[in-house]
Amino acid sequence: MVIGAERGGGHRSRIDGGRRSGHGNGDARRIAELEREVRELRRANEMLKVYFAQELDLDLSPASAAVGTGPGDRDGPEIAPVTPPMAADAVRWDPAPPYAPRTPRPMAEFRALGPIEAVVGGRLVDLGAPKQRALLAVLISKVGQPVAVDVIVEELWTGNPPPSAITSLQAYVANLRRVLEPGRAPRTPATVLRTFGRGYLLDNRVVEVDVHRFGERATAGWRALDRGEPRQALREFEAGLTLWRGQAYAEVADTAYVRPEAARLEELRLSVIEGRCAALLAVGAHEMAVAELEAFTQAHPLREYGCELLSLALYRSGRQAEALAVLRTNQKRLAEELGIDPRPALQHLENEILNHAPALDWRPVPGGGI
Repeated sequence: MVIGAERGGGHRSRIDGGRRSGHGNGDARRIAELEREVRELRRANEMLKVYFAQELDLDLSPASAAVGTGPGDRDGPEIAPVTPPMAADAVRWDPAPPYAPRTPRPMAEFRALGPIEAVVGGRLVDLGAPKQRALLAVLISKVGQPVAVDVIVEELWTGNPPPSAITSLQAYVANLRRVLEPGRAPRTPATVLRTFGRGYLLDNRVVEVDVHRFGERATAGWRALDRGEPRQALREFEAGLTLWRGQAYAEVADTAYVRPEAARLEELRLSVIEGRCAALLAVGAHEMAVAELEAFTQAHPLREYGCELLSLALYRSGRQAEALAVLRTNQKRLAEELGIDPRPALQHLENEILNHAPALDWRPVPGGGI
């Protein structure tokens, strides 16, 4: 708002009929203050909208819409405009943002390295019927990311959904929400299993998944081995492997949507087993490594690194002939089944075993004993 500056004749105040009274400046200041307060209220309103949206996990974007009106979506209020509940004089904002990420104890812990399990409040909970468990498995495989309703329906009913599929899906969601958040008040927004646009997601800010812990342990183990710390590597690898209880995402491991993730985890598990055996060799536990690697290579005969480790473990255990036999059996199998030669590392190892190369002998690693 501009005060004064009338046309045609100098500058006169519009307040008090153009006369400059002793109160003119005070009135102008008051109007300016009111304008600032109006602007501050507008900013406060917008900030409150963002604040409550983040605190209540609401989606205020125009593109977001409820999945439906079935029982799975009736436990959250509709989004209404937020108005500041205080007078302008009471509005005071700190320099810090109104919302800061928190790292509370997870509201739910999910186990997907085997049959799907969920722990809430320190106790295993009943996840219900097979399709309800499969729904949770699909969401866990993409934790923190929304999964579209169409994708879920496709996976649960293998491309042939009944007319009641959406209604059934909403019922499964409602049941899981009651199990995963038993203390949630009626018709309040879900925190763990949220509706997001035309889909659902598990909020990774409030849940924990054993898949992630396994990945962290695997990475820490390989890094420790690279640093020459085999004892630490053993601890990390073993802690990761104890998380496994069977096939990852057992309920939905063969579905098109989850199959790549299940295959990735299985490959990582096998590499961690090999890493653990390499750590055993590094600390001098050769016989222990032999026992584990013999079973491993029988189950996975085409994994060349496993064969390499077994051959080295046999050689260090004084079983040179068996060490050579492992390498030559592997060479024959690769040629017959795949039409390829062993990788150079295995050919080099065979030559070193034949020549009793000192480089193959075990040397204690400082601090590396078991």
